Amino acid sequence: MNIFSAFRISASGLSAERLRMDLVANNIANAETTRTSTGEPYRRKVVSFEENLSREINKKTGRYEDKMNGVKVGKITDDQSPLKKVYDPSHPDADSNGYVTMPNVDILNEMVDLIASSRAYEANVTAINSEKQMALKALEIGR
Repeated sequence: MNIFSAFRISASGLSAERLRMDLVANNIANAETTRTSTGEPYRRKVVSFEENLSREINKKTGRYEDKMNGVKVGKITDDQSPLKKVYDPSHPDADSNGYVTMPNVDILNEMVDLIASSRAYEANVTAINSEKQMALKALEIGR
């Protein structure tokens, strides 16, 4: 493992958390969207992350080893929790009984996800800064 692999791993975390923040922002923006291109109400999007490993041959031992590459986005799926029904007969998308089917986006859950993603992003930035300080200290030894 070289010095740049730690930067690459932290960068993958930054990228993944940035995507999660984008999805949370998209969910919040569509919290009141009752009609999408398919005609259905908006469904909350959820991202799942996967460990990013690659198998490589160790030149010294000749054995296959898992090389850590950080995190990668596994998939983005629609949350299948039930949609909400709200009584609003004046809404253009109301059914014959006056109920509007609303998205399954809960703003409180989105805020919790946003805070968690923000904290993970900050932790990755801190890790990069620590790695940078270690690299600079290592260069000072060579002077």
